Amino acid sequence: MCGICGEIRTQGDVSISGLSSMAGAMRARGPDAGGLFAQSTIGFGHRRLGILDLTPSSQQPMVDNELGLGLVFNGCIYNYRELRSELRTLGYRFFSDGDTEVILKAYHAWGPDSVRKFSGMFAFALWERDSGRVVLVRDRLGIKPLYYAEGPGFFRFASTLPALLAAGDVNTSLDPVALHHFFSFHGAVPPPRTVLQGVKKLEPATILTIEPSGARTARRYWSFTVGEQPDEPLVKQEWSDALASTLSAAVERRLVSDVPVGVLLSGGLDSSLIVALLAELGHREIRTFSIGFDGVGSHSGDEFEYSDLIARQFGTKHEQIRIDGLGALDALPEAITSMSEPMVSHDALAFYLLSAEVSKRVRVVQSGQGADEIFGGYSWYPSFLSANDAAEQYQNVYFDWKHADLVKLLSGDFISEDFSRDFVETFFARAGAASPVDKALQIDSEIMLVDDPVKRVDNMTMAFGLEARVPFLDHQVVELAARVPSSLKVGGGGKTILKDMARRYVPRAIVDRPKGYFPVPSLRYLRGPFLDYVREIMTSSKAAMRGLYRTDFIDHMLQHPEAEMSPKGHSRLWQATVLEAWLQAHAI
Repeated sequence: MCGICGEIRTQGDVSISGLSSMAGAMRARGPDAGGLFAQSTIGFGHRRLGILDLTPSSQQPMVDNELGLGLVFNGCIYNYRELRSELRTLGYRFFSDGDTEVILKAYHAWGPDSVRKFSGMFAFALWERDSGRVVLVRDRLGIKPLYYAEGPGFFRFASTLPALLAAGDVNTSLDPVALHHFFSFHGAVPPPRTVLQGVKKLEPATILTIEPSGARTARRYWSFTVGEQPDEPLVKQEWSDALASTLSAAVERRLVSDVPVGVLLSGGLDSSLIVALLAELGHREIRTFSIGFDGVGSHSGDEFEYSDLIARQFGTKHEQIRIDGLGALDALPEAITSMSEPMVSHDALAFYLLSAEVSKRVRVVQSGQGADEIFGGYSWYPSFLSANDAAEQYQNVYFDWKHADLVKLLSGDFISEDFSRDFVETFFARAGAASPVDKALQIDSEIMLVDDPVKRVDNMTMAFGLEARVPFLDHQVVELAARVPSSLKVGGGGKTILKDMARRYVPRAIVDRPKGYFPVPSLRYLRGPFLDYVREIMTSSKAAMRGLYRTDFIDHMLQHPEAEMSPKGHSRLWQATVLEAWLQAHAI
């Protein structure tokens, strides 16, 4: 994995200094090497994290003069070896042993639809020398990010939003619609919006073609629909068998690497199952890592009891990483700065601190993100089984702030319509999913998953040059999960079919335990020095000049920090603080 950037101009030459600034802002994503390529109106930049083919042959930007194609690529194509073999039968010759060159040759052989052949996570930009056309592509589930900004005569793209800011000429005005989504959707802002009016993000599973004239066309190359298929009447055991086979293949697929691969082991079902499947596949002495924090009151800050159980069961080379309160507090400013967009989930800090340590041991890890959304693991899903109004129910159980709440928080210039309720109603109206529970699973898998947990894991791991791979978001696993009847997902406490399959491999103490979360109690219950940090941000002159929040409501939350909690039990004061702290960190 790496950091990519580029500039496309319709008039004048590209700015080498702008390219260099964007690439330099992503050095943490690619600490091993960097490169620039510019030719008149086209310029690409790259920062490399060496995972496959560690030789200079796979350096980027990669230009194939024989084919007339150039490329910058972030991610990993897990089936690149199979594709390379297929391309060799077509007469293609290779000068490297990595996956980057495979993308170039595949595009030349099969055109833009070659992306349908890729199994992996990826965002890339490809330049056609002879036509002057540039093609931007993002993977099916949006695992790899791709942001863009445009101005008079130019279009820029990058793996991170701050990289675009580094090049300048970005409209940093706040987007009221995106702000509404940010607070309603637990920090998730559906694409193409970001909280800044001048920065957008390419939607997952999208091919964006940019002509030399600046004309653009976008098309979606993959989609899925959550809901039972009438022509697939499988019984529970058959679904379980299909899941075991598909998920096992996804886990094994994500071992392709020229460096060691570890596992982030929380002690929950999902990461434990990854470890168990690796052991089933014959892998021994797997390196696993868990993190824990100081507790607050009766709330524990770790789940070492469960991660230790899995480590003993499968004989992993396990490490506990313990973080005290002061260590977590000291890391907060840097963690927030590392966010491409502000993120409210507490475990962003957990992933940041975990990645800081894990990256000293390995360069690649597998992680369990995505299972809750695609297999119905959250506690609020069963309520949709009896819901009549899916949008109303979704607002009641998912929204951190309803519109009436936001009217109290946001200043008048930043609040008008109930954009988030409208977004959900529009999405549900066009969703192929039929039942209320399938609609909820569809929006969470297609929208919220991408811009909350997936984005969080990418940003926090790549802040330390650590590549995270997510087997539950293998597109074949997602397609299979989408077809599983909802009764086999949300029934029985959630993730029914996944638990049924997991009992073949994972101890029952893990499978049948109550659902846990990556706990960071100090951010749920703001007290002591954490509250002091929040107060400093929210009462600063910068916050006052911005005028985003109503001071009377901020004062109320500062005086009673645990009085305003979301329906899911998250601190609303922390959510407001993260946004303001992120804006300040990036001089906005």
